[in-house]
Amino acid sequence: MAYKKFTPKRVIYGVILLAFGVQISVVLFNSLNRRQFEGVSLSETTYTEIFFRNEEQSIDLAGMLFRPEGEGPYPAAVIIHGSGPSRRTNGWYLTLTKHLQDSGIAVLLPDKRGSEKSGGDWRSADYDDLATDTIAAVDYLRTESGVPLDRVGIIGMSEGGKFSSLVGHKIGDLDYVVNVVGSAVMPKEQLLFEENYNLQQMGFPPGFSYLVALFSTAHIRYVRQPEFWQAVSEFDPNIYWQQLETDALILYGEDDTNVPTKESMRRLEALNNPHIRAIVYKDSGHALEDPPYAGNSIFRSEALEEISRFVLHTADDNL
Repeated sequence: MAYKKFTPKRVIYGVILLAFGVQISVVLFNSLNRRQFEGVSLSETTYTEIFFRNEEQSIDLAGMLFRPEGEGPYPAAVIIHGSGPSRRTNGWYLTLTKHLQDSGIAVLLPDKRGSEKSGGDWRSADYDDLATDTIAAVDYLRTESGVPLDRVGIIGMSEGGKFSSLVGHKIGDLDYVVNVVGSAVMPKEQLLFEENYNLQQMGFPPGFSYLVALFSTAHIRYVRQPEFWQAVSEFDPNIYWQQLETDALILYGEDDTNVPTKESMRRLEALNNPHIRAIVYKDSGHALEDPPYAGNSIFRSEALEEISRFVLHTADDNL
């Protein structure tokens, strides 16, 4: 029997095939083991469709403006989307948005660039690019929305929370910053953490799962999405959290399998920034969902109430 020689080229091809197979397996595994959660639907909300422009990058953007009852003025929030495209029907975002609206807080929920009715392309955008979209949304709220406001802040969701400190740094005069499960580690570290966990859940033993994760994450960073990962892989949010002089609230789930909660908390605590308050919710994952024994809400009520209290309390402090 003739055996094929192991050349560097064949080894590379084998690694790529292994990495690709691992990623497909992870997607299938997660889809089969996903809880069914309850959230707010778009039909349950009241909003106005709005359009605005990112003048810095010449992109036309759209979104939904949720205005509370009453005459105002209101505190207001601009939501920063997480990874991938945005969808107006996303129950996680709508559950938060409706809670804030019912609590007397105006919310601008943009369509992420390249999603729904917004122009541009999120696939080729780095965090500095995406930050300009949020800056344009804040400018719209302040100058063109016609909504009477007493203050404006941002709420970053997942990846949006990761670079919310960058947005806060760029704008400078925000009244508050909220980070919902955005990691405080570099994106390349978060990706490796997530892949390693997924592999262990599929039955790979620790140690070996880490080695396989090194290959699968390399495939993502250097083959599937090289331009994006070259731009963001070493982004360090703590540079901007360290400098932040605006009140900030950061929320994590103890059981998050996307974000290394313990390491994120360790790094944030090491900053010793008195403006930052961070909370970890026991038995919740990346969505800050209800614990399995407490219900099936996609966004647990304690976290929702913490966010609205924080926004309203800082609004009272500004009076």
